Amino acid sequence: MFKQDLKIILEKELKKSGAIPGKVEKLSSVGGGDINEAYQVITKHKNYFIKLNQQDRYPGMFETEKNGLELLMNKSGFKVPGPILTGEVPGYRFILMEWVEMQSHGDWHLFGSTLARMHTKTNSQFGLDHQNYIGSLFQDNTFEQTWSEFYINRRLHPLCKKAFDNGQLDRSTIRAFENLYQRLDEIYPSEPPTLLHGDLWSGNRAYTSEGTPCIYDPAVYYGHREIDLAMTKLFGGFPEEMYRTYHQNYPLEPGWEERIPIGQLYPLLVHVILFGGGYANQVRSIVGKFA
Repeated sequence: MFKQDLKIILEKELKKSGAIPGKVEKLSSVGGGDINEAYQVITKHKNYFIKLNQQDRYPGMFETEKNGLELLMNKSGFKVPGPILTGEVPGYRFILMEWVEMQSHGDWHLFGSTLARMHTKTNSQFGLDHQNYIGSLFQDNTFEQTWSEFYINRRLHPLCKKAFDNGQLDRSTIRAFENLYQRLDEIYPSEPPTLLHGDLWSGNRAYTSEGTPCIYDPAVYYGHREIDLAMTKLFGGFPEEMYRTYHQNYPLEPGWEERIPIGQLYPLLVHVILFGGGYANQVRSIVGKFA
């Protein structure tokens, strides 16, 4: 859709809903990732952020993102862009949220202590009361009583099957995963289900212009807290002072660093399915120890 057409349609829809009271002066394109178009919505009095994707793809994606953002807003302690509205215009679905001025650099000690506090927010079961997405992949959050049951049934096994069916993983790798499943109870220390961002890599965090740690683009559920930390170690990682401060505020069980690769298997499997390439080799290298 041409930007000018989109501007006219969005302005009409947003004014009708009451989400934006004034005239949309400009849509300024910003990075939206691999699956979305994204724009800064500029009005006379206030700016907003909007993401759109094709109407027939990813059903319910923006509604579940709105739910995840609201959960993090209420419980995480981080600055989270506030969702305002989800809806549809011809050919597109969208989510509108507040515009937050962001910067990449800030106080990593503050980020670490905030993440530690977020991980004290717990639940009675592993999972979530609704399903959502990680990237463009459906994410099954059906509740389980134990972390090993949840990690196997709702994370590793479904993606292993999909990757195997796609020809991206071979049978020996699947057997190695099956051996890993038998040991998960002894690998992970017993901890309560913890509120997770779910996709906490460096591209989904920032600081506000005032220096407040900010997180966004979540794949929220209640899981083992080491999973968020494992994700932070992928794709560039976070500075060491973040981990030191986290550990000072909410000490991690011995051996957590050795468990990091096991926690990275889920996001790596996501990347195997979405992008292929060398991610399958990383997966094989991790589970090869259990062959």
